[in-house]
Amino acid sequence: MKITDWVGRTEEVTDIISATPYAALSGLFDRSPERPPAGTPLPPLWHWLYFLSIHRRSELAPDGHAKRGGFIPPIALPRRMWAGSRFEFRRPLCVGDTLTRHSTILDVSEKEGRKGPLVFVRVLHEYLLTGESDPALVEFHDIVYRGKPLPGETAPGVKAPIEAPWEKNVVPDDVLLFRYSALTLNSHRIHYDWRYTTEHEGYPGLIVHGPLLATLLLELLREHHPEAELADFEFRALRPLFAPHPFVLCGAPQADGKTVRLWVVDHEGNLGMEATASLR
Repeated sequence: MKITDWVGRTEEVTDIISATPYAALSGLFDRSPERPPAGTPLPPLWHWLYFLSIHRRSELAPDGHAKRGGFIPPIALPRRMWAGSRFEFRRPLCVGDTLTRHSTILDVSEKEGRKGPLVFVRVLHEYLLTGESDPALVEFHDIVYRGKPLPGETAPGVKAPIEAPWEKNVVPDDVLLFRYSALTLNSHRIHYDWRYTTEHEGYPGLIVHGPLLATLLLELLREHHPEAELADFEFRALRPLFAPHPFVLCGAPQADGKTVRLWVVDHEGNLGMEATASLR
């Protein structure tokens, strides 16, 4: 089979939005780790604490991910990265809700990049409350696969804006990366296994999770605009961020009053991620 034959493949997972993962992520973000009561709305992107990818250990590949060829096509390129996502928030998810995530592979495309072949996979996730036919949350997830780096290869940098109305400094230590990996059952070794990351995948250090960065950007928005109701959000990863180098979360409300531009700046002043949030 060709990897493009995976287009249209589907998968379903049902889960309950329980209180303990919510409390655990609150503690990781240095907030009260009390378990919230049923009916508490889930902050945006915290749904990644649920619908976890659970596999037998024998079904895992050397990189820690599930072996390819099941739901994800058997792509031969060794390095996998979260390229970006787009979300439509149609109604709140709340503690106590039972939902089913319907996942569909929308596209698999092969391209030739400046430094070798690339494969892009786009997955649609639709989250439906039990008994409802319209999704409460729609997510488009873009994954990129690439080959091993050439000797001395570094990702190109794009200089970030100098100032932002909202800024927050973050120092990503090993504990932050480990606990986020544990909460999301993300066993990809580039986030916690320094020897594997540097010796096998050729990176200079542990990589900060793309979903963690995106979540922190929306936490910045919530801190400055706690009453904001999110309608849409999209982010794009531009450059890996490595622990323990500090980075800066930045935000800038736009003149229309409904749009917030968000971005992450690495320790060298380059854009690591850019995002846009649309408010109702």
